[in-house]
Amino acid sequence: MTNPISTSIAAYLAALFVAAPIVVWPVTNAESAAPMPNLTGAWARATFALEQPASGPGPLRNPGNVYRGAPAYTSPLLKPEAAKVVRERYESTLAGKPFPTPSSTCWPMVAPLIFRVQGMQLLQHKDQVTFIYMQDHEVRRVRLNAQHPAKVTPSWHGDSIGHYEGDTLVIDTIGMKVGPVSIVDQAGTPYSEALHVVERYRLISYEEAKAAGERNVEVNGPPATNQAAAIDPEYRGNGLQVAFTVVDPNVFNTAWSGFATYSKADDLWTENVCAENTFEYYNNRDSPVPRAERPDF
Repeated sequence: MTNPISTSIAAYLAALFVAAPIVVWPVTNAESAAPMPNLTGAWARATFALEQPASGPGPLRNPGNVYRGAPAYTSPLLKPEAAKVVRERYESTLAGKPFPTPSSTCWPMVAPLIFRVQGMQLLQHKDQVTFIYMQDHEVRRVRLNAQHPAKVTPSWHGDSIGHYEGDTLVIDTIGMKVGPVSIVDQAGTPYSEALHVVERYRLISYEEAKAAGERNVEVNGPPATNQAAAIDPEYRGNGLQVAFTVVDPNVFNTAWSGFATYSKADDLWTENVCAENTFEYYNNRDSPVPRAERPDF
């Protein structure tokens, strides 16, 4: 469950980085001296679901209120062992026992699953890009113009390196740790330590961002809850879009890709933290818990 406490973005960031004040650098490409795109800001998405590519294999999904296709475990993308896991999780959900997810069990999320978090702060530094996600205090740090070490020690968000290609920030991540709840998408697909994700962030027009968000809702349906993240309704500027590619030869037969599109967030930063409690803030009620009719002894 989550327990939100509203506060401002400024207050949250000040507390998080109190020992090291943030400086947003007007970074330039070392080779061309061209100014880098200004991607810094508070961004929000309208939905949880990952967006499908225009063509080719995309994020796996199970049938729901809007999507009526075949269950994810039937996809030719999956290797047999992975398909077995996805099927077991799907059938458990149909039986009224939803499978554990990182969000529901308080474990970190890897990319691209972490794009389901609707609120995100992006900070550009001279040698690093930092992502702060609204849910569970998750932070990703990307070293710029660096190389992966020869031997990567697995970590929750992996080893991320980045560089700029014109107006695009390119991030390459390997070395994601496999935890008790191994999930890379909302269909419940597992991942292995061979997971390799490439992200490409760029600004897009207001019209493009609006159309992408509406298309995602049409294809995947609206979120059940908003996780307290909201898009600024008065904003008419550029949106931020990440195009990503996923490779994991232990799980998938081929690479697949997708998108996540953001617009400017409103001025609230909600502390949305997974905690072991029964209160559903979004329904203003306690979740039902098992109760014994009589004592065990």
